[in-house]
Amino acid sequence: MCIFSKVLIHLESTVVHGRSSQFQLLRGVTRGVKSMSRLPPNQLSALKVSRHKSGDLCDGGGLWLVVTGGSRLWEFRFKSPVTGKRRQMSLGSAYSLSLADAREKAAKCRGMTENRLDPIIEREKEKAARELEKGLTFAEVAAQYIKAQTPAWKDHRSPAVWTSSLTQHVFPIFGEKSVRDVDTQDVLTALRPIWTEKTETSGRIRGRIERILDYARVQQWREGENPARWRGHLSVMLPAPSKITKVQHHKAAEWKDISEIMKALQSINGMAAKAVRFCCLTAARSGEVRNAVWSEIDLSEALWVVPAEKMKAGREHRVPLSGDAVKVLQEVLPHRDAVSGDLLFPGAKRGRPLSDVAVSKALHHAAGTKEVTVHGLRSTFRDWAGETKVCSREVAEAALAHAGKSKVEAAYFRSDLLDLRRPLMEEWAAQCRE
Repeated sequence: MCIFSKVLIHLESTVVHGRSSQFQLLRGVTRGVKSMSRLPPNQLSALKVSRHKSGDLCDGGGLWLVVTGGSRLWEFRFKSPVTGKRRQMSLGSAYSLSLADAREKAAKCRGMTENRLDPIIEREKEKAARELEKGLTFAEVAAQYIKAQTPAWKDHRSPAVWTSSLTQHVFPIFGEKSVRDVDTQDVLTALRPIWTEKTETSGRIRGRIERILDYARVQQWREGENPARWRGHLSVMLPAPSKITKVQHHKAAEWKDISEIMKALQSINGMAAKAVRFCCLTAARSGEVRNAVWSEIDLSEALWVVPAEKMKAGREHRVPLSGDAVKVLQEVLPHRDAVSGDLLFPGAKRGRPLSDVAVSKALHHAAGTKEVTVHGLRSTFRDWAGETKVCSREVAEAALAHAGKSKVEAAYFRSDLLDLRRPLMEEWAAQCRE
């Protein structure tokens, strides 16, 4: 039998002689520092605490002083009534927390365990409740909303655009304000300085504020009406955008001049000029063409299938390719390699498409003016189709991937009229080269 065990037996035999406290103290120490002490509270003195230099010292009732290097911490050790596992909970620094204060905190923790509560879990709940009481700021909610919506946005630039506009015009006004307290005056203060000078921008910002506040209401971070709502609310305090500025349509070339522009584009030896020609011959949007990849093209069928995620309307769009459009693709086919990343019209940067600026410059150079836009070529096509009566309105609208005038019309008119659009695009190609 070891000497330590003999000492325990001797002490136990002397309990009747009034020395039980020494035995209990020694027995508590032998339990090890990882378990909650079974000693009753208040075993230490302030002097003993101050003189303790290293290691763990038990005060009883689960309270421990842990000294490591320059660190002196009070710690409550217990067996969690929730998980059944032994846990250690820091109560604070012994430099700033006295023995009496540490005992008071430990007593509260013991009370929780007696009521089948885990002190660590309860502390986390209290922290969460304080955060909820304080409330998330508008800027914090905006960041969460943008992160949540990013996967659904087609344009990869949208998160940066949202963040930039809010940082410039909104956050300085009420970005740090609790989202639950944002009111109409906050919104007006942010919008009024730019409402008449940057009407389109301010309208978009108002819509962004409204969506963020709706998101906060659904998350139950605020209550009541949305202070950024336009109809019946801000509409009575701000002038309607349509009254301030006229709608600016994309400037379009005259359809009778399109052949001269196309001839000029053919004389330009560059990827941007070829992309503009393809835009014109397919009546497609600039972004759809610039981001088009070879896997969308079927040269044998003379067909370009634009996936739904790239389309403004969110529906797959089949584009019949005229002979002239196929010739453009044959011109860029030799450039297809690993560097281009499968793009039809790769830009100067590796794996990146042409920029909108690049194709615009090519068109301006060919037209001899900046008074036309690449998107306006769609209007040029539509004007030609309408004025020459070369096809019905439905066929022309289908070529532009426009939805029907109403949901009812769209529901009944489900065909994309591909067979009727093939001869239409050939006739348009002929107009472009006359």
